[in-house]
Amino acid sequence: MVFTPMRAICVVTVQLVIATLTQSVSAQETAKGLLAIQARSQGYRCDNPISATRDAKRSGPDAAFWILQCERNSYTMRLAPDMAAHIQRLK
Repeated sequence: MVFTPMRAICVVTVQLVIATLTQSVSAQETAKGLLAIQARSQGYRCDNPISATRDAKRSGPDAAFWILQCERNSYTMRLAPDMAAHIQRLK
C-alpha cells in the first residue's frame, strides 16, 4: 500500500474527527460512516455499516477504540493520531 502525503492527511483528519465525536444519535451516524470509510480505505469490507460503538474502557487520551458492525463483518478499530487505524476482524 502506497502512503501518499494526501492519504496521510485524510487518515489523520478522519481519525481526529472520530476521536472527538460524542455519543449522540447524529454523531453515531457520522462515526459509523467515517469508520466504514477508514476500514474500506485499508482494504476491509464494510459496504453497509450498521453501528459504531466507542469502547470507553479501552480508549484513552492517545487512542480511541471502536467496535464497527457492518452488514457482513464486525471489526475492532484502534485510532491514534498520525497513524493508520489498527483494525481486527471480530469472529
